[in-house]
Amino acid sequence: MRNTMKALRIMVMGFIIMMALIGCAAAATDTTNEHVIQTTGTGNIITTPDRAQVTFAVQTENRDVKLAQAENAAKMAKVHDALIAAGIPRDALKTTGYTIWPVYEESTGFLKPNIKTYQVTNRLTVTLHDINRTGEVIDTAVASGINEADSIQFMLSDEKAHQVRTEALREAVSRAKSDAETISSAMGTTITGVQRAETGSSYSPVYFQNYALDGAMAKTEAATPIQSGDITVSASVTITYLIQ
Repeated sequence: MRNTMKALRIMVMGFIIMMALIGCAAAATDTTNEHVIQTTGTGNIITTPDRAQVTFAVQTENRDVKLAQAENAAKMAKVHDALIAAGIPRDALKTTGYTIWPVYEESTGFLKPNIKTYQVTNRLTVTLHDINRTGEVIDTAVASGINEADSIQFMLSDEKAHQVRTEALREAVSRAKSDAETISSAMGTTITGVQRAETGSSYSPVYFQNYALDGAMAKTEAATPIQSGDITVSASVTITYLIQ
């Protein structure tokens, strides 16, 4: 009995020592009691876009769906040829939609309306690396048979977006650091390092929807003027500084 009690005491002491060691290890890695300052900075850089996407469509309608498709294909082929002849690379032209919709006669009573015609829409998006050609591309497309407008979108290439984002992040970090130094100085403390930093960035392309198509545009010698506007790239950073 005495030996059993002795063994039990040894086990209890061993358990207490083990828990104490675990507590010491946790305390060594625990940073929750560290003194910190957390600040957030934002940076905004205004720049001009260097990419454009123009989307338009050829729409045809016929009682015979095959004839509607054939007419649509012929018109879109003419548009493709005209754009390529104007110097637009073939890989810059992309079909972004193709639909066939039945157009019904007006319903009378409870009878199911009959199909009057079929409407075929073929949507094309042109990506431009020279945004100054946007108006020219629209005019060429209109002259070649485009009859439905969709959108014009001005944006940044990956290279320029990365470059401007870097500038915006530098500005955001500078502001966050300035705020932290001001706060630390006011409290009589010293910044000793950085515990954590979190960043984010965004920008919105300039977007025009349902722009006007006018057949008269194609008859003018000058290209239709299209203004791209500016793009603002925003970045933010939240930094946690260690102080003492």
